[in-house]
Amino acid sequence: MAHYFTNDENIKSEEQKTYAKINNQDFVFVTDNGVFSKKGLDFGTRTLLENIPQFHGLVLDFGCGYGPVGIYIKKNNDCVVDMIDINKRSVTLAKKNAILNEVDVNIFESDIYSNVDKKYDYIVSNPPIRIGKEKLYQILFDASKYLKEDGELWIVINKDQGAKSVVKDLSQKYEVNVVAKNKGFYIIKAINH
Repeated sequence: MAHYFTNDENIKSEEQKTYAKINNQDFVFVTDNGVFSKKGLDFGTRTLLENIPQFHGLVLDFGCGYGPVGIYIKKNNDCVVDMIDINKRSVTLAKKNAILNEVDVNIFESDIYSNVDKKYDYIVSNPPIRIGKEKLYQILFDASKYLKEDGELWIVINKDQGAKSVVKDLSQKYEVNVVAKNKGFYIIKAINH
């Protein structure tokens, strides 16, 4: 299978609408082949969104996919939301979904942080675990360069995909808390000092 963190022009497009209720709010998302969780909102992302606090200031949705994280955050918080993904199809879908869900967000393509030029109060992600540990750790540790002092990295990782070791390793750079656990998914908050 071609992964959602690459650009494969050969994947046939078959857009479909999916619906999600998050914290008693209705959302509609257009999804497609070649993007993460094309059948609808995945359990890990839902768990993340159900456990994040109120956000303010600048927020970066890293690896936004078709956009549920950034769109949900913008809909429920008074903040500026930037959304990035390396996958062109994801960026296109996220733009469509921002319009569908009536939110004003900034969405652009970026290979990891290559096109990011500011510091954020929050970076939020359901990171691409299958990208491999080296790239994953680059994403998680380099986040500190794009977070303000005391800025927060919020991620969701399944314990079967190394959540415990991620918590331990992130503790070398951040102040780390496991905020919630649900069916093996860890919601992790890492504060940048």
